[in-house]
Amino acid sequence: MKNSNVFSSYELGDMTVFYFKNSIGQPGFGIVPSALKDRCTYCSEQVDPLVQVHIRGDGLAGDFLNGLSLSQTGSSALFRYSEQNVEQNNDGITITTTLQDSREHFLYHRLVYRRNTRAITVSVIFENRGDTPVVLENLSSFSMGNLTPFGSHQDIDKLLVHRAKSWWSAEGRWEVASVEQLHLERSWSGSGTRMEKFGQTGSMPVRHYFPFAAVEDPGAGVTWAVQLACPSSWQMELRRNYSGFHINGGLADYEYGHWKKTVMPGDCFETPHALLTTAEGRPDAVSQRLQDLNICFSEDFKDKLPVIFNEFCTTWGNPNEENLRKIVNILRGRGIDYLVIDCGWYGDESWENMGDWYLNEKKFPNGLQCVVDAIKEAGIKPGIWFEMENCTLKSRFAKEHPDWLLCRHGTPIDTGRRSFLNMANPEVQEYLQHTVIDFLNAYGFRYIKVDYNDSIGMGCDHPEGLGEGLREHMLSSQEFFRKMRRDVPGLIIENCSSGGHRLEPSMMALCDIASFSDAHECVSIPIIAANLHRLIHPAKSQIWAVLRKNDSIRRIHYSLINTMLGVMCLSGDVYDLSAEQWKCTENAISFYKKYSSIICSGTSSFFGTTIENYGNPTGWQAVARYNPSTGETLLIVHTFGGELPEQITVPVSASGITDILCSENNEITLHDNQISIQLKANFEALAIALKE
Repeated sequence: MKNSNVFSSYELGDMTVFYFKNSIGQPGFGIVPSALKDRCTYCSEQVDPLVQVHIRGDGLAGDFLNGLSLSQTGSSALFRYSEQNVEQNNDGITITTTLQDSREHFLYHRLVYRRNTRAITVSVIFENRGDTPVVLENLSSFSMGNLTPFGSHQDIDKLLVHRAKSWWSAEGRWEVASVEQLHLERSWSGSGTRMEKFGQTGSMPVRHYFPFAAVEDPGAGVTWAVQLACPSSWQMELRRNYSGFHINGGLADYEYGHWKKTVMPGDCFETPHALLTTAEGRPDAVSQRLQDLNICFSEDFKDKLPVIFNEFCTTWGNPNEENLRKIVNILRGRGIDYLVIDCGWYGDESWENMGDWYLNEKKFPNGLQCVVDAIKEAGIKPGIWFEMENCTLKSRFAKEHPDWLLCRHGTPIDTGRRSFLNMANPEVQEYLQHTVIDFLNAYGFRYIKVDYNDSIGMGCDHPEGLGEGLREHMLSSQEFFRKMRRDVPGLIIENCSSGGHRLEPSMMALCDIASFSDAHECVSIPIIAANLHRLIHPAKSQIWAVLRKNDSIRRIHYSLINTMLGVMCLSGDVYDLSAEQWKCTENAISFYKKYSSIICSGTSSFFGTTIENYGNPTGWQAVARYNPSTGETLLIVHTFGGELPEQITVPVSASGITDILCSENNEITLHDNQISIQLKANFEALAIALKE
């Protein structure tokens, strides 16, 4: 470390955290790989305040930022360092840095490190010890400057910014841009802050972008990565002024997400958590370190992953006693662990009548218990689908309880597809206790798929405004997830939101598994599934294989090997598959169960060609999942359209091949930790297990 402005530092695993001050005494924060800490140079003009805050009535941002950002306002400039407290125990360390202004307003920047993890958690608490209410319009969860602390200030313009874009059925497209491409290079005088702001407003936090960013210094070979754990509107800002390049983020502020919060005298407010890490290496690998903080598994998933069958792409929203019994008879003895009854089991008419959580007696004339018993008798665990946070206006529920719906400007929010239950209403919570939790316990369901198929948007009516209404609503929704966990012993919760619209850390922490995407039968499935390895743990990413009676054996293999990028979920024409198709399926299930432990513990590396068009992909892709504790690797290879090389070579940490699953009898050789694979056809797939 080559800077006298550093006033404290802490070694946290293989990372070192520094706290330092700028020229006017404001503290800032930085984190670097410990192996490189002696090469760091922290410049006072690169320090970004530890917390970005704006209090209504204080001066707004200058430097041409007003109207774009509520960072760098007069509020942030008023806070000064007060003290720093450190608490250590067997679990880790908590570092609390206190800032204070002259009005008895306090900011507590809290950093938590858990032992044997490779990332930290940061959040901020605002406390009002003054005599008058304070209206917050911005409060960052994290703020980090001094990027990069390696090399000269001119090296800032060599930084790369990585983000993950996302739309329905096309989640996690990786995007990389240089500082110059983002138009964030230094101005001729250094003044005139330049900023790239991104995020989303609404109740689908993974929409347009994941709440994720990584900043890479290719010259130093170091990457910083961050995720926000936020189920509602969020934002991140990349800012450049003078010689400083900064990143901060948290709740979407008043100008971006219509959020404000009144903090009364004696009260506090805490931000959502941010997960941060840094390491030597590329973002592909460094981003996976964040998963250490969100890797809790159900007891059922600890050593090997389950095989799930979801009947949605079999019945298309029309499950009934007859077709479910037929499915059970076909699946019996084939290695299926869970059978999930998807949408359509409830209400009087259409499967779209969300909110009417009573059994459809026409579809189940003998009740549901006999079907549940048949599933259990076949040695399979039953699961059920709900979308309990939403409803449709044509449902009986919406007509009987219009006062239980979220409103905007006094009118129920209606997207044309969904309206939304007010989860902060105790009557709604009581209703869902009866219709969801009591239902699960009555029938013995220990698996629930929770879907969520539209966004509230900017927010809902609340005395503080739309943004705070949305934030409190989503926290109330999450509390119901916790209640399900408490009241239904051993419950497995699947996080689904039109596939992948809620794949952010706070929701992933509440759920055991997530539906990765709604790209059920698309050839882009392995592309999306690979993208998500950088963003959520693959052992919590449920990948679909929809099997059709007209599928070729090559296509059957392609679909099944897709699932080995996560958790296997089958669906489709299972009672019409041929004996040969079923043999392929059973071989894939056996292979997956044998090697799924590698998915549970490991790090993924990515190889192949750049995929431009998800709907018509060309080239090839390989994902190598390596488990250092066992020396095992699971290599998943897919080809797409277009002209292919005759052979590909991928580096692996292995000296032997233990198993191969493929349809084309490909020639595969391993020599000097390089595996060479003959490619024979477009849209083929191979799964290869290797050992050191």
